[in-house]
Amino acid sequence: MAKALVVYATRTNQTKSIADLIAEGMRLSGMEVTVINVNEYEKKGIDPATYDAVVLGAATYHGEMIQSMKTFLFLMEKANLEGKVGGSFGAYGWSGEAPGRIYDTMKNVFKMKMAKYPLMLKSASLGGGIQMAQGYGKEIAAMIL
Repeated sequence: MAKALVVYATRTNQTKSIADLIAEGMRLSGMEVTVINVNEYEKKGIDPATYDAVVLGAATYHGEMIQSMKTFLFLMEKANLEGKVGGSFGAYGWSGEAPGRIYDTMKNVFKMKMAKYPLMLKSASLGGGIQMAQGYGKEIAAMIL
């Protein structure tokens, strides 16, 4: 069974909700999915190279990505994710830069095979957010299955 890792950084749990919905979309497509808060990552001893897909998300706060995700991206640079399927997402209030910056890092630095776009939602519960997040998960799953 194909496996995916979804790692998120959140302040108000909006990004966590999006992460859970993306994972649900991947599970509905037949994948095994691990969802984890970036602050718990090192404690769990996870090796991202053992996953078929890695999806990373962070909220944008004052025009910036949450610091814990910035630090995590440096850690992931050593994980040898080249050629793996990836996606990025995040919640935002005003500007929403974090998902795009994560996406660009995954594509250009990690050399991953990325979903068509980063997913940016103000909230998972607004304006079709549930369907968009689940659909993003299904899109990522389709790149593997």
